[in-house]
Amino acid sequence: MELLKENIIPWSISNGIALVILATAFRWTKLTRLLLFMVFAWACWLNYNTAHKTPDDYLIYATFTPFEMYHNFIVHWFKSNIVPTVTLISIGQGLIALGITLKGLVVQIACVGAILFFIAIAPLGIGSAFPATLIAAAATILILKKDNLNYLWHFKRK
Repeated sequence: MELLKENIIPWSISNGIALVILATAFRWTKLTRLLLFMVFAWACWLNYNTAHKTPDDYLIYATFTPFEMYHNFIVHWFKSNIVPTVTLISIGQGLIALGITLKGLVVQIACVGAILFFIAIAPLGIGSAFPATLIAAAATILILKKDNLNYLWHFKRK
């Protein structure tokens, strides 16, 4: 509970953004895709830069997760491999951001990647702003179900 108190503002902002993303997914999937593009592009940039400038910043996530398996992974293997691991994660985030703007199968693959990413980081608890990641995953599922999967900038004319 103390961790939540210390991180209530970023946690609240993240969950608020996730709720906005989910709300848009019911009616405006192109807007949802734009928002997810922005989230993943920002995360790509932030993670790449943080990994190369202050990689030890990622070790704090070991204190956030309530799962021993995640904690042990972070303090052992991950600690010795932060820069290459987070660089690969940031590349994946960049590919998701790009893919979500395109069309067809590429959007589907990007959405599946986003859903898997959101689910994979959910066990980081407060560190991943849980339940924001699951809310964003639900919004991404709605994109797969409701969007015409055309280019982000291509709108239906009435």
